[in-house]
Amino acid sequence: MSAVKKILVVDDDPYILMSLEFLMKKNGFDVMVARNGTEALDIVEKQLPDLVLLDIMMPDVDGYEICKHIKSSKKLKDAKVVFMSAKSKEADIKKGYDLGASLYITKPFSTREMMKQIKELIA
Repeated sequence: MSAVKKILVVDDDPYILMSLEFLMKKNGFDVMVARNGTEALDIVEKQLPDLVLLDIMMPDVDGYEICKHIKSSKKLKDAKVVFMSAKSKEADIKKGYDLGASLYITKPFSTREMMKQIKELIA
């Protein structure tokens, strides 16, 4: 059996953070959470997650910047980035994929659908 996959959930909304943390743990993942971009950058460097679930609009460092950091880092380049954002304009979504995201999920989203996509991504 493969090792437990590490997922970092990054969102400045405590309710979203809590529910996603619960959902990911329930699905057998090793879950870390960050309440803002600064925390997220700190955690990705130390923990090297397999997947980062990333909100875009945050007060300090936005999700796009975090994604750029992950994709430019040698030790993190294999980490998958999944954006989850209320920004649903085509340009926002395109920017997410252009920066290297594996998936872009617009809020509100179905957690069941999201889990299915995440499991496929890191299978």
